[in-house]
Amino acid sequence: MVAETPAALADDLGTMVALPREPRRIVSLVPSLTESVAVTGAGLLVGATDYCTHPANLDVPRVGGSKYPDLDRVAELAPDLVLANAEENRPEDVAALRAAGVAVWVTAPATLAAAFVSLGRMLTACGLDPAPSWLDAARRAWASTYDGAPPDRTAAVPIWRRPWMVLGRDTFAADVLRQLGLANAFAGSPGRYPKVSVAEIRASGADLIVLPDEPYAFGSDDGPAEFPGLPVALVSGRHLTWYGPSLAEARDLLERQLAQAAPPGGRP
Repeated sequence: MVAETPAALADDLGTMVALPREPRRIVSLVPSLTESVAVTGAGLLVGATDYCTHPANLDVPRVGGSKYPDLDRVAELAPDLVLANAEENRPEDVAALRAAGVAVWVTAPATLAAAFVSLGRMLTACGLDPAPSWLDAARRAWASTYDGAPPDRTAAVPIWRRPWMVLGRDTFAADVLRQLGLANAFAGSPGRYPKVSVAEIRASGADLIVLPDEPYAFGSDDGPAEFPGLPVALVSGRHLTWYGPSLAEARDLLERQLAQAAPPGGRP
């Protein structure tokens, strides 16, 4: 379903974005937004990053990575609108595209609740139904959360190694885990993705280590052995960090994966 789009809207950062009434050529620099548009408005996407892996049958020109997209290639695709994210995409790339006359919509949700609002507004900017069935399903799946309730456990969540990095303050993924009853051991860190040592992770007070398979591909043979004495849960990075259609199934999947956490010294 296509909805009429206003001539201008403010994106998540408050920047007014001049929009065509009916965008017909969209380039996405964010994997989760690529999936969101692809499953909502067939044929609108004309470009995406190398890391846009969903939907699996997506067949559009690629424009490089999220951090360092090929801006000339983006411009060659003559997009009506480019989708970006304040965390994944560099401000200088957004500025360069806008200076070239390209409309860029930037998302910046830091919580699950903000993601639902952000997705609806982004879809409106694309001229699409702001409440597609997958977004309604995601809202229903997360309708009952732990907001206001004390967490059941405290987790440390490494997202990279060499160097080790963890989820810190004000991150979307940490809020997803919070809605599942997990406090973030590094919520008080000054940075959103602080670099820490394995010793600091072990000494963080966490009683659970959560290892997603992206952005770093942690697995049963890569990561758990660093945390003897602590249970380890291997989880889907896409379902933990992406805000889009995956949210409809993320709660059920993450709850099952967290429940399967290996006992101290064991393997999932």
